[in-house]
Amino acid sequence: MRFEEDNLKELLGKWQDILRLRDWDIQYQFVEKDWRKSGDVKINSEDKKAILLINNFNPKSTNLDELVIHELLHIKLWGMDQMIEDLLYEVFGKDMQDPKLNFAYTQFMKLLENTTEDLAKGYVTLGAKNKELSFGKLKKEVDDEIGI
Repeated sequence: MRFEEDNLKELLGKWQDILRLRDWDIQYQFVEKDWRKSGDVKINSEDKKAILLINNFNPKSTNLDELVIHELLHIKLWGMDQMIEDLLYEVFGKDMQDPKLNFAYTQFMKLLENTTEDLAKGYVTLGAKNKELSFGKLKKEVDDEIGI
């Protein structure tokens, strides 16, 4: 499955409005090589610019609405994300080999990702054209486990 550029442009505009991110300049870029992620976002909060990276080679996500919403929510939560990350570094230092920092950082990132995904699911339910949630990543794990 590959995503269409026109569909991505339409969804980006729609969800940028809904999530009140119109004051951001947001571009997108398809990733056309083997990549472990479905999407990512690179952010410059000082200039309010972001680039969405969308896996279009072997996307694990099958719902582009859900993927766009998820990545845009990372922009929305960016300030809080950076504040907590800075707090963790202030408390524990920046040595990721330190088990205390590693534990706190890993737990924070899991919580951030789970919260972002839960919010994305809610927005999909409320306003996405495609309301079918993607099970791509989980399905791949199952397929790998049973040897398909």
